[in-house]
Amino acid sequence: MSRITILPVPLRNKIAAGEVIERPASVVKELIENALDAGATDVRADILHGGKRLMKVSDNGIGMDRNDALLCVERHATSKLVNEDDLFSIRTLGFRGEALASVASVSRMKIVTAPRGNPIGTLLVLEGGEVREIKDAPAIGTTVEVRDLFFNTPARKKFLKSTGTELFHIIDTVTKASLPFWDIGFRLSTDHKETFCAPIASSQEERVIQIYGDDFMRGLTRVDAEESGMRCTAFVSRSTNFRATKCHQYVFLNRRPVKDQSLAHAVYKAYEGVLPAGRHPMFFLFLEVDPATVDVNVHPTKREVRFRDKEVVYAFVHSAIRASVKGERSEFARQFTTMLPQNASLEDAAQPAGPALSLRGEEKIVAEAMEIPYRHIPPHIYIGDTFVALAGRDGLTLIDHHAAHERILYEKFLKGAILPAHQLLFPKQVALSPGEHAVIRAHADTLAEFGIEVEDFGQNTLIVRSLPDVLHNADIRGILSDIASILAEGGSPGKPHKESLAARIACHSSIRGKAHLNEEELTALLDDLERTERPDQCPHGRPTRIFFTLDDLRKMFKRK
Repeated sequence: MSRITILPVPLRNKIAAGEVIERPASVVKELIENALDAGATDVRADILHGGKRLMKVSDNGIGMDRNDALLCVERHATSKLVNEDDLFSIRTLGFRGEALASVASVSRMKIVTAPRGNPIGTLLVLEGGEVREIKDAPAIGTTVEVRDLFFNTPARKKFLKSTGTELFHIIDTVTKASLPFWDIGFRLSTDHKETFCAPIASSQEERVIQIYGDDFMRGLTRVDAEESGMRCTAFVSRSTNFRATKCHQYVFLNRRPVKDQSLAHAVYKAYEGVLPAGRHPMFFLFLEVDPATVDVNVHPTKREVRFRDKEVVYAFVHSAIRASVKGERSEFARQFTTMLPQNASLEDAAQPAGPALSLRGEEKIVAEAMEIPYRHIPPHIYIGDTFVALAGRDGLTLIDHHAAHERILYEKFLKGAILPAHQLLFPKQVALSPGEHAVIRAHADTLAEFGIEVEDFGQNTLIVRSLPDVLHNADIRGILSDIASILAEGGSPGKPHKESLAARIACHSSIRGKAHLNEEELTALLDDLERTERPDQCPHGRPTRIFFTLDDLRKMFKRK
């Protein structure tokens, strides 16, 4: 008896769905890509219960007749490839012919479509991939409804995350689709409430502003470059606008959102010498290359690509952004020098502030300058911006005051200690991306536990009414953005939700470089550190202090 059998078609479709459809956002992505490939200029998505109950995508594209409507839910059926040569020069977002068949096999689907110019179209109803009904129906463009995702594969359904998390991924998917297609209108409604609206824009820059706001754009600088058939338009962080997490990092290749570690590394490399440790740039990279020089068929969900000559593309992106970063630094230096007194120099400006000393013959005159934190007050001395050296009879202790303060605040947050907070005299309006706004709004009570009081202002904007005192000088938008990413993902792997949130807020709240402590403040910091449960590590696992005994020092100097 043969042990090898051919799998039945329904089972094959479910296996394919497992590769293509990871979560509701995967369905929305495939349906939007079909709409864009169909020449739509207006795309609308309606979502219920984080996509678990309903996902509906409507477009005004070219539509389908009855025969095409029946074929589109068959495996390997596509209008985007004709022959083998087309596979090596992909100019559409979809081409595999698996998406609709895969989605239909694990859901209850309804398609209403009509060819452009024909008011009478087709209504097709499927359940688990099987056609249940087909009839004539009025339609404009195409509308695809997907209900009860994974209803017939409960093992897959139980791995879905919370409604809020799934909704965040759907909003992120719509955002990614809308950024490169700035000349197309997008709308997203969730639970009968408009969540995202981006009408047709005149440029990529206008689309970024539509989604993130003017203030966000002011923290970015534009990059334009063209070379050897490649073209790049990018919006990247100014050197004063970095983030604590890798949020707002997008790469679009020929209008396709992709993940490519090589291109991301090219951006980071461009900031070499400018990017502080533990900080990350934001970037929106729109790259256009000859489709024949890139393979987009290396991953079932088309997230990854392979370049024919990766080094050339890497060098192009790196040099374009590096030139922009250097240009910005040069402009800053030029503007700064115009503010210096006549006959002063950048070297003069770089000298540490302190008492001004002049000589008249043998007489020394000390003119007091403005009050500053001393760098050397026994028994401690600052080395750089955040490291403090403490000498004792038994050895030398090096302390990272930022990491130490993180540990202190982190444990206070976790233990529910009431940190001093204040109502803002002038509440702050903070514009977020639609996804971030939805997540923060849904978890307002959680933020209140940390002393951050927010309320919805509409149009993806929040009103911040109170903050812990330790956050009074912090980047509120950056904090809320980081918090949203943590809440959406449900925390860090192996770490409870609240711990991840406490660690991130503590990081933003803690002492920053160039804020030097005097002896009294440092003594209080060390006392608080000793009272923590794990005084030797910050919440991220980095050391807060390192102790060198006299024997250690003797060994270093080869005296023993």
